[in-house]
Amino acid sequence: MAIQGQAGTPTTGANLDNLASAARNEGKRGLPPVHLWNPEFCGDIDMRIASDGTWFYMGTPIGRPALVRLFSTILKREGDKHFLVTPVEKVGIRVDDAPFMAVEMQKEADGNSTRLHFRTNVDDWVDCDADHQLRFKAAADGGLTPYLHVRSNLWAKVTRPLYYDLVDMGEEQVVDGREMFGLMSAGVFFPMGAAELVREFR
Repeated sequence: MAIQGQAGTPTTGANLDNLASAARNEGKRGLPPVHLWNPEFCGDIDMRIASDGTWFYMGTPIGRPALVRLFSTILKREGDKHFLVTPVEKVGIRVDDAPFMAVEMQKEADGNSTRLHFRTNVDDWVDCDADHQLRFKAAADGGLTPYLHVRSNLWAKVTRPLYYDLVDMGEEQVVDGREMFGLMSAGVFFPMGAAELVREFR
């Protein structure tokens, strides 16, 4: 089973085994340090992450969650492009929206402070804080789509049910002289938008 690389060079299906093996070996002590790796680009492979977080290989969903989890640990973003990388190999993949989905949220209250924890579809837990911020993008239906920074410019799209939970726990604050609607986590205020506009949507 062969895949054409970007320059027409065949990239064989066996490379997936190589990538998985490298991810397994490099990840024995935690997430592999992909930010330190800059191997030669080997071309694109026919792998795609759909907007709902499903991973496809040659048009077929990858049905093994453990394999998806493994590939997610060697995912790297450079500009608008995403790659799977090892110390010796770098292949391009397609990502329709964000590479991860935030599928579960837990709220931790400590006195007057609140901290939100999110679980991604590959079972990573991410604290929402100054280093892992929430941003909100205008959606086609007139609402907002939240994204959570996971690591190294990789983002998780927050599911619609969790978005409604975020709206329910939102509050208004004045930011730079303007009333904004948003929410607090770990002492950081994450604005969703102008308070008057969010009031109309709610």
